[in-house]
Order: sequence, then structure tokens, then C-alpha cells
Amino acid sequence: MKRKLTDSLVRDLNENVLVMDTEVPGLAVRVSPQGKKTFVLVSRFGTKNPTRRALGTFPETNVREARDRAREWRRMIAQGVDPKAEQARRRREEQRKQANSFAAVAEDFFAHIKRQKQRRAADVERAVRRVFVAQWGDRPIADIDRFDVQSVIDHTMKRGKDAMAHLLLAYIRRLFNFAIAREVYGIDCSPCDRMKPRDVIGLRESRDRVLTDDELAALWRAAHRIGYPFGSFVLALLLTGQRRSEVAGMTWREIDLRKKEWTIPREKMKSKQAHVVPLTDDMITLLESVPRFRGPFVFSHSFGTRPLDVSSKAKKALDRAMAADLGHEVEPAFTLHDLRRTCRTTLSRLRVAEAVAEAVIGHKQKGVMDIYNQWDYLPERREALTLWAKHVKSLIEPPPDNVITLRG
Repeated sequence: MKRKLTDSLVRDLNENVLVMDTEVPGLAVRVSPQGKKTFVLVSRFGTKNPTRRALGTFPETNVREARDRAREWRRMIAQGVDPKAEQARRRREEQRKQANSFAAVAEDFFAHIKRQKQRRAADVERAVRRVFVAQWGDRPIADIDRFDVQSVIDHTMKRGKDAMAHLLLAYIRRLFNFAIAREVYGIDCSPCDRMKPRDVIGLRESRDRVLTDDELAALWRAAHRIGYPFGSFVLALLLTGQRRSEVAGMTWREIDLRKKEWTIPREKMKSKQAHVVPLTDDMITLLESVPRFRGPFVFSHSFGTRPLDVSSKAKKALDRAMAADLGHEVEPAFTLHDLRRTCRTTLSRLRVAEAVAEAVIGHKQKGVMDIYNQWDYLPERREALTLWAKHVKSLIEPPPDNVITLRG
């Protein structure tokens, strides 16, 4: 039977019949004894005799879609291409695109930097997930172009976050370089090529913010009011002078309370050398006051199973608490890394020897000193951090007027 197929005609068919379409040669609708209606194309698919292949079932596939698919199949047959093989190829290509989505490649990148025990792996993963995966997750990585990257950087700069823009550009460049080096994701060039931070964002200005004595006192009181984990973490930053990532990733295994030492493993240090931090009495008191969970991390929102996630929300809460203590906003704004600079600057103010002050914050000696001077200054660093802790405590509990501090 030949008829011009329409959706209403196909819908009304209710018997075991094959109806050929008058518009597209070879297109037909077949109705099974059970009433299932299937569009088929009758043609020679590389064989001597004509055979039928299904195009789709009604009503999921309508007549217009069946005709379009039949015409496409006929063109492929005329070119010597088997539609079934082409469908399989397209299906594999789609699966490959899904496997090579930006989110999938990002997961491989995260696993790689963790295996390499890169120092800021957690910070990189957190930023890439929050900014890039959230926007590009389902897109094939090969489809990401320079415009996409530039849009993210521009949006970050419009929010007044130039320093963050520099970090994001560095992180996304690393991810694309990783993908290109593996040669399995279908890309051979990076959209970040020739994107120089100086030209795209501007010169990265070095920070010089140092907290005043009044701000340090307000910080100390605010951190105590906020409490564990973020408040305790801020106090540890202040008392040790170490980097934010090192303190956030502190584990109980790294701490020896008997020796009063915290040993930061080399893979966590920027210098790639293990660093021993003397623990002052105030730091020991702080560690003894925090809860100890089964997980290894000292500061954590997840019962010690993961390191503390230092969020901007927590920092804003700290700023508000300090403002309430001071009676005015903290201006200019400061970052948590500025606490490290404040510690180092105040050590010089307290007349701690330059080599000792540098050793306190884990900086390597430079030039011939790094080769010939192998002394670790551990006793001197302990004295320096004790002096720093006493200075901070004196801002909260000033000595009586009739007490004079004598310098040793």
C-alpha cells in the first residue's frame, strides 16, 4: 500500500500493515500485530537485495523527522556509506566528547596534581571547581576558546579582584598545558596561548599591608569570639607566621607536643624542604583547646577528614568582628596572608636578627649562605616566636604603668 504519510494517518493505523510513503522513496511505516508503529527505510545497504532498517518509532519520531532521516540515509547510501556504521561512529564521537568534557578533564587534572603532591593542590582544585567547572563543566574541552577564558578574567576584574584574576589565569593555563601534554583529549593548543597576565590583567602589585598594633589586638579578640575552627585557625596563623595553606593543612601527625614542634613536610613547603616550626606556650595552649577528631586534620569543618576550607564568608565575619571591636571598618582591607608579613615585619621591629626572622617564616637562605651555613636556628627561632607571642599578648593585656620591659 502506498500513501502520503501524515501523523494523523499513522496514528489511525491499527492493523498489521506496511504503508509506503509517496514522497520519499523507500520510506514506510510498519504496524506490527501488537500495534507498534515503526518507520523503516527499504534500501540496499551494501547488499544485493533490499532490506529494511528502522528509523524510529511513532509517536517518539513523527513523519517529518522520519522523512528527514530517510533522506539523510539515502544520501549516505549513494556515497557508499553505511548509515548504521555512521550512526555508530557518531555515537562513539559523542561518547568521546562526553569523556573529554571540561569537567572530566578537570577531574584528571585534580588527580594529577594530588599525586604530584603539589603544595597548593587543594587551593587550585577549589578555585577551578568554583569558577571554571561551574561554567564549562558539560562542554567539550576542545570547544573552550580564548573568548571564554577572557570572559572569566574580565568578570573577575570587574569585581575588583585583580589578584584573583592573576591566580585564575595561572590555574587554567596549567590545566590546559596538562591536557595538551597527555595528548588524549583531542586538543593540541591552549586558549591561554599568548595571554600574558601583564597585558590581559595588568602588573601584579606586591602587597605591603601590615596590621597595626590596635588591629592585631582586635584580631586576637575577634578570633577568640569566632572560635573553632576558623577563629582557632586565624590564631595559629598569627602565632606561627606560616602560610595559610600550611596552617589549614596542619595534621596531628605533624605535631610533637612533647618536643613542642610542628614539622611541615617538604611537599607542603614552597622551598621543597621540610620546615620545623617551634611551638610556643600560647600555641600549645591553642592546640590543647581545639577538638580532636578521628580525622587527621587539626582545623576542619568535617570532623578532621578534610582540611579547613578558608572561605570568603568566614573572612568577612572576621572583618565584621574586628570592626565592632575597633569601632570602625578595617581600612585598608587586609588578607590572611598579610598576617605572615605582619609577623615578619614585627620580628625586625623587635630586633630579631635578619637570618633568624627569615628562618622563622621558612625562607631559604640565599647565595653562599645557603651552601655554607647549615645551622637551622631552631633555638633562636623558638626565642623569636616567643618574643612575638609576648608582643601580641601585651597588646591585649598591657603591663601596668610601673612595669618597664627590659630588652635582653
